[in-house]
Amino acid sequence: MVGPSRPQFVLFGSSIVQLSFSHGGWGTILSDIYSRKADISLRGYYGWNSRRALQVLDQVFPKDAAAQPSLVIVYFGGNDSMGPHTSGLGPHVPLDEYITNMREILIHIQSLSESTRIIVLSCPPVNEEKVRGNTSDGIHLAAEGSKIVVKEILKVLKEADWEPCLHWKSMATEFAEDSPYDLVAADGKTTLNPSEWTFYREIQWD
Repeated sequence: MVGPSRPQFVLFGSSIVQLSFSHGGWGTILSDIYSRKADISLRGYYGWNSRRALQVLDQVFPKDAAAQPSLVIVYFGGNDSMGPHTSGLGPHVPLDEYITNMREILIHIQSLSESTRIIVLSCPPVNEEKVRGNTSDGIHLAAEGSKIVVKEILKVLKEADWEPCLHWKSMATEFAEDSPYDLVAADGKTTLNPSEWTFYREIQWD
C-alpha cells in the first residue's frame, strides 16, 4: 500500500472490464482522467458470468476491509446471454436468474459503505451498423466504443446528486500546491503549476 490515500474506483466485470486497460480502452482513459485524484482498480475476468461473480463476491469486496471503494462500475451479462449448450456447460444463465444474481451483487456492494456508489453498465442493444464501428470483434469495445462509454460514465458522475461528488473536476488533485521547483514562467520570476494540465489529452473531457 502506498500513500497518500486516495478514493478507490473499482471496475468489476467480465472481458468488457478486463480488456478496458488494452488498446485505448475505457479503463485506461478513466485512469488518465483521474490521475492524482483516484486510484482505478481492475477486477475484470474474461468469460465470466454473474454466477461466477457471486462465487467470489466476498473475496473481491470483503465487508471487513480497512477501506471501501468510493465507486464500483459493474458489467456482467454478455456471457450470461449466450445460448445454452446441450451439455449444460458454458456461461449461459437464464434471464430470471441473471436478474437475481445482479441484484445480489449490487446489494452486497451497496452494503460495503454508506458512501460507496455504483454504476451498472448494461449490455448494448443489437445494432449491426454501430457495432461494426465501435467494437473490435463484434463484442468487445474498440477505442471509439470506449470513448462513448467514458463519455456516458462522466455524464452520470457529473449529474448524480452524490456527496461527495465523484466527477473528476470536483475532486481534489494530489499535491497541487504551487512550488518553486515547478517550471519557470516566461517572466523569470514565477513558476507554472502543471498539476491541472490536460492539454496532452486527445479529448478534453467534460
